[in-house]
Amino acid sequence: MKKLLNTLYVTDPTAYLSLDGENFVCKKSDGTFRLPFANIESVFCFSYAGCSPVLMGKCADENVALSFFTPGGRFLARVTGAVKGNVFLRKQQLDVFGDEARRLPLIRNTV
Repeated sequence: MKKLLNTLYVTDPTAYLSLDGENFVCKKSDGTFRLPFANIESVFCFSYAGCSPVLMGKCADENVALSFFTPGGRFLARVTGAVKGNVFLRKQQLDVFGDEARRLPLIRNTV
């Protein structure tokens, strides 16, 4: 299933997120609601109550960005999955663009 950039915003300061099977479960002071995990690409939590470690692990495994903010909107932390990339390739790219003689032909080719 293709995710369509669906973002879950948790703005209730009493809300606590957890995982039940393949569903997000949001427990609040006035009730509980569920949302299918497969429909969400990122979560912004504006609550000090936070979320369960099991949910954090599932988000990391499924590459669902989980960000925590104070109720006032100040950034606290972010949980993401494994980062893919080739460190040696990036280092070589930086070395090439650090050397003017090798950098100019690449820039001319791009422009």
